Amino acid sequence: MKMYLMSLGAGLLVGIVYSLLNVRSPAPPVIALVGLLGILVGEQLIPFARTLLAQEPAAVSWMNQIRPHMFGHLPKGADRTEVTHRATTDAEERSS
Repeated sequence: MKMYLMSLGAGLLVGIVYSLLNVRSPAPPVIALVGLLGILVGEQLIPFARTLLAQEPAAVSWMNQIRPHMFGHLPKGADRTEVTHRATTDAEERSS
């Protein structure tokens, strides 16, 4: 979730800069983004219907098909000990 918030924040910052420079954004208009959302949802309807026709719980389709495709997989952070070790190694290399 943190990555999504950072992405939103970066987008807002760029939008503010564009506004200050009086430059139009190269992003597609909202109507195009709504259409893309429709495509994304629409392509999940058939797998979801197949799940329901097979009398499987809807949660099976949600967890295995819809959620990963529509929302992607959140990036996994590195293990804290690995990050600490890497930072220590980098600091030692710089001081040598």
